Formats: sequence, C-alpha cells, structure tokens
Amino acid sequence: MNNQAGKLAIALAFSSISVLVNTGIANHHVLAQLPKQQKCDIYAYVTSKNPQGLNVRSGASPTYKILGKIATNETVKITAALGKWVQVTDVTGDFTGTGWVYLPMLGISSRGYGTSGVNLYSNADQQSQKVGRIPSSTSVKLLGCQGEWAQVEYQGIKGWLASEDQCGAALTSCS
Repeated sequence: MNNQAGKLAIALAFSSISVLVNTGIANHHVLAQLPKQQKCDIYAYVTSKNPQGLNVRSGASPTYKILGKIATNETVKITAALGKWVQVTDVTGDFTGTGWVYLPMLGISSRGYGTSGVNLYSNADQQSQKVGRIPSSTSVKLLGCQGEWAQVEYQGIKGWLASEDQCGAALTSCS
C-alpha cells in the first residue's frame, strides 16, 4: 500500500510540474523578480507639468515617503536606475540631497548643435549598430540609463545615446 501511495505522489508531482511549464505559469515567477539596479552617470531635466513639482521619494516606489519636490525644467544628475525609477542628486533647484523620482517625468535632449544630428545605437556601445539619427537639440523620451549612456526613444525608435551627445538641461542646447 505504501509503495502505491509513493508512486502516486511522484506521478502527481511530475504532472504538476508539466502543467506549470507547459502553461507558462512557471515563467510568471521569473517575471515577478525585482529588476536589478543599474549605476548611471547622466543628467536629465524634469518634464512634469505638475505646478507643485515632481515628488522626490526616499525609495523607488510611490509608497515611499516624499522628501521634497523638484520644479519643471530643473536639471538632475541620475546616479542609479531601478525599473521605472531613478535616483537623483545635484538638483539645480530647491531640493537638496538624494532621492528617487519616476523616470517618465524626466527628459533629455540631443546635442549636435551645428551638425546633422547625433547617432542612436542598438546598445550602450559606440561599436554597436547605429539604429537611427536624432537631429541636433531635439527632446527625446528618456527610457533608462547605464553608466554614461542614456536609453531613449525618438520617433518610435529605441536606442542608446552616447554621453557626448546628451543634453540634460531643458532651456539650453548644451552647445
């Protein structure tokens, strides 16, 4: 009797694993893992239209405490990225210290003043494939960062912008 129960338990375990793998349920566990924090060293500017400013939080989530606010068009230095949140410091406005802001509320522009524009790369490496060109002094959507590289989107094309081609100030061409 015990031998049959053991065989039944093993068969049930294998059947359960098969169902999890074949239905894709096992993949949901992998997708639920937290993103890995990236170190960054770029500048961006606040694009939030909220007249009260962009909330700066103590952690990378809207559930964390608000430390202060940053006004629209102020420049921030991004030192880390964690999913859709970035750690900022060296703010040009009233906020002092370090905190986390929601990435979609920040922007960046291309440099290349007096040129035909700057290259957009497939990876954070100038040896990678060029996937597009951004006209000089053009605002682009900031998607993320890695080291001194900014991941951006311009006219539906996603790619990486080299540090020398970035302008993190809203009211200047950085030329």
